[in-house]
Amino acid sequence: MKQQNMFKIASLGIQHVLAMYAGAVIVPLIVGGALGLSGEQLTYLVSIDIFMCGIATLLQVWRNKFFGIGLPVMLGCTFTAVGPMIAIGGQYGISAIYGSILISGIFVVAISKYFGKLVRFFPPVVTGSVVTIIGITLIPVAMNNMAGGQGSPDFGSLSNIGLAFGTLLFIIVLFRFFKGFIRAIAILLGLGAGTIVGYFMGMVDFSAVTEASWFHMPAPFYFGLPTFELSAILTMILVALVSLVESTGVYFALGDICEEKLEEKDLENGYRAEGIAIILGAIFNAFPYTTYSQNVGLLQMSGVKSKNVIFTAGFFLVLLGLMPKVGALTTIIPTPVLGGAMVAMFGMVVAYGIKMLSKVEFSSQENLLIIACSVGMGLGVTAVPELFSQMPSSIRILTDNGIVAGSLTAIALNLVFNVFKAEEEAQQTSFAGRKVS
Repeated sequence: MKQQNMFKIASLGIQHVLAMYAGAVIVPLIVGGALGLSGEQLTYLVSIDIFMCGIATLLQVWRNKFFGIGLPVMLGCTFTAVGPMIAIGGQYGISAIYGSILISGIFVVAISKYFGKLVRFFPPVVTGSVVTIIGITLIPVAMNNMAGGQGSPDFGSLSNIGLAFGTLLFIIVLFRFFKGFIRAIAILLGLGAGTIVGYFMGMVDFSAVTEASWFHMPAPFYFGLPTFELSAILTMILVALVSLVESTGVYFALGDICEEKLEEKDLENGYRAEGIAIILGAIFNAFPYTTYSQNVGLLQMSGVKSKNVIFTAGFFLVLLGLMPKVGALTTIIPTPVLGGAMVAMFGMVVAYGIKMLSKVEFSSQENLLIIACSVGMGLGVTAVPELFSQMPSSIRILTDNGIVAGSLTAIALNLVFNVFKAEEEAQQTSFAGRKVS
């Protein structure tokens, strides 16, 4: 009986790993590919990311006085950070990516006690706009990869385009005809099927797998010591704040599922665990980490709410992350296959942003203007990056990046139209009440 129970916990843990695995590995593949990393570097990036997903999950599930919300939640690298990381790496180099992640993690730990009170400054009109902007800025990366990757000699060839669209079509078919677990890992299955087809087309190189070792230990600052750029830091802090808002929703959803009433201290510990995970991600050159909502859906489907299952999943991720050959397997995926999957993944980021915006009161012209100006500014600066080239460097820190420009526009306009306006109306009502009495 005990062995059967252990087998059940192990199988449910593996299921949770598979549900989040595609999301966990595609982020390093996209970022590493965009930054032009070598096969060896990309293998390390994938392996350390899987390892850190496990560590971040264990930190969050283990409830103690200082950190950990103690709910059955899985953590993984946030898609919200993909666009900013590529932009920062392209402008300042990979060391600036990890400098900005490190500072954002410290920032999250510092504000964890107070963030519950700051959530009102990040309503759906702000977070939805930010996520939509991030998704839109990622689409060009997907398009370039579909064609074979920028600078490739066969860019835009029929074989590249055919393989990319074939991968995307396969993912769509899985979503159309399957439900539950198959649908949850449709991206992973699409990448696998596309790679098999790519192998027969001569697009797969196994050298990274044969050269990778079976076991390695994580190396702090693998890509060198971090450097610090103010605009990069601001960008990553915005990403961290958006992730915290999303995580808050996941915490309350899990609280309902597990029938646990969350107190302010629980939320504080949850935020602090995420901050610690982000700091560790920077030190070991991985990624910012956040709660994975797909695993909440899996929790509901399975009906098993035990933390032991998530602890097991976390340990599996740690073990997988210590085996570079497993990480190297994901690096053999042809670029067009990645591009086809990216269209679905990045399109889902845009769609998720729109879903967040669906909670907005659209009858309010002020909210419409906030969305219009922030998305317009974010997309405009991304499309025409030299727009503010004549501005002083101190101002260009905030305007050179479309995500920062669009996000700050959304935050500022929300303050003007919603926060300050509500406070003024409350004061006027209070004054009128005193006058009447």
